[in-house]
Amino acid sequence: MCGIVGYIGKKKASDILIDGLKKLEYRGYDSAGIAVLDNDQDILVYKQPGKVVNLEESVDEKVEGKTIGIAHTRWATHGEPTVENAHPHKSNNQEIVLVHNGIIENYKFLKDELIDHGFTFLGQTDTEVLVNYIQYIQDKHQLNIDDAVKKALQNVNGAYALAIIDKKEPNKMVVTRKGSPLAIGLTETNDEFYVASDAIPIIEHTQSLVYLNDNEVVVLERGQKMKITDLYGVEKSYKVKTLDLNLDKVSKGDYEHYMLKEIFEQPSTIKNTLFSHLNLENSNIHFENLDELKEKLVKASRIIIVSCGTSWHAGIVGEYIIEELARIPVEVEYASEFRYRNPIITKDDIVMAISQSGETADTLAALRYSKAQGATTFSICNVFNSSMARECDFTAYTYAGAEIGVASTKAFTAQVAVVSLLAIQLGLERNEITQERANSLVEEIKTLPSVVNHIFNTDEHIKSVAKNYTQTTSFLFLGRGINFPIALEGALKLKEISYIHAEGYPAAEMKHGPIAMIEESLPTVIIATNNEYYDKLVSNAQEVKARKGPIIAVVNEDDSEMIHTADFVFKVPRVSDMLQPIVAVIPLQLFSYHVAVLKGCNVDQPRNLAKSVTVE
Repeated sequence: MCGIVGYIGKKKASDILIDGLKKLEYRGYDSAGIAVLDNDQDILVYKQPGKVVNLEESVDEKVEGKTIGIAHTRWATHGEPTVENAHPHKSNNQEIVLVHNGIIENYKFLKDELIDHGFTFLGQTDTEVLVNYIQYIQDKHQLNIDDAVKKALQNVNGAYALAIIDKKEPNKMVVTRKGSPLAIGLTETNDEFYVASDAIPIIEHTQSLVYLNDNEVVVLERGQKMKITDLYGVEKSYKVKTLDLNLDKVSKGDYEHYMLKEIFEQPSTIKNTLFSHLNLENSNIHFENLDELKEKLVKASRIIIVSCGTSWHAGIVGEYIIEELARIPVEVEYASEFRYRNPIITKDDIVMAISQSGETADTLAALRYSKAQGATTFSICNVFNSSMARECDFTAYTYAGAEIGVASTKAFTAQVAVVSLLAIQLGLERNEITQERANSLVEEIKTLPSVVNHIFNTDEHIKSVAKNYTQTTSFLFLGRGINFPIALEGALKLKEISYIHAEGYPAAEMKHGPIAMIEESLPTVIIATNNEYYDKLVSNAQEVKARKGPIIAVVNEDDSEMIHTADFVFKVPRVSDMLQPIVAVIPLQLFSYHVAVLKGCNVDQPRNLAKSVTVE
């Protein structure tokens, strides 16, 4: 959520900052701003509600010659998206400016203290409180800006990523984080530094990054080697990571939207993910560094999966697959609720986190809680060097590449692919499946990229069906067994990007409530590719038709019954039950996309949503 960009060097700061903000738009935001500074001149602050283009149009010629600055895209938490609440925020003395991702939990206490000392506030944000608290500490103890930041943060509760500049020290920037991601981009000469919430805004300038850990404070000065300390001044070592990422991989190319590009990338992203964990010569499954944890995994009393949103749906698919193949009990938990219900966790439990970004605040908190209880932790995530990857005992990466569209598509199928391979390996290690069955499953898994690519031949048909539903206000999605989470995911995709209310349900539960809603104006999407449950799903469809409900069905290409009941069908190749989620979700992604585009919605940046939810 939100996004930070910073620059200190010799180039025009405003151009770098605004370009970086544009590259961070995918994270979700409702206002944007920059602050630039050079020598002893005033700090210039420009900020606007709405899109970055509004900010860009407000920037004037005064930014010329300014070579240090910070920038921000805000996703509103405290206070509406107004100019007053937009970042950057200035201190009362107009000398300190900062941008902030996160939430300061004790801001009300700090604000009351500051008001008692004569401070005033223009907006409602916790960030404005923080910048003034730093000024208060600086004035009270006569400190330079980096020492003032360290001392102030010792009294701050909550999550933050901060970039701070001070008019009195115009060649310095202070950067720090706790619970919210932040990276520093380095150059060989130490005469310029880049700061960003993730790598995408700065890969054009450098591929050498340092990812900060919690409670680390960095002082950046032109011509000086970067120095990292903790809040108490103890110096910390750091590692420089070299990225293998280029702008072509994160551009839309010839596609109208990132989401569409990412849907169509799935044959290659699934292939990259699978073959990163498969030996092509003998089809053996391998996960780097898993050997040290293999015994714990094999002897695990249960696996607890914690995740949010689309990753939670991948977790439910994982529950079906792991229990089927490895016979290990699996529980799937909303990470946002998990630690608040005092869960019972033991040292024999494996807690698995699934996250695209590896920075989801609720999932990280659930992991840390589990680790404190002695559980073994590992993550399935898409971002190398993310907080989750660094903190877990083991990480299995999805190799989906940067996912820019807020509505997750290729990350989901990559997550399911990794869970499938992991389940097969655990099944073998626990002697729950034979080598022959494992080989058969792996060989079929290897065909998934071509199977998914084949489904794209139906895209025009899916688009034509979507045209019938742009005025629809509600949908019901039904699935059984391993396709139940695909009903949930199909509903989530539609509501995320088209703003049509949609609900996913187990098909057998329809008679326990949702059937009351069935009428001509409520379409039902039925995922009917299950071999085992097919007849029951046909019966569900007939119950819907008996009440005049329209039906869209996802069916196998050789379907012979559902095609006569449904109003429209999306056909997919037949695969074994375990692999159906990856196949069945593709037409639902395309359907949601086309409905949203036909409605005129911004599918890459849907309202009120952020790509990575890094605050509670």
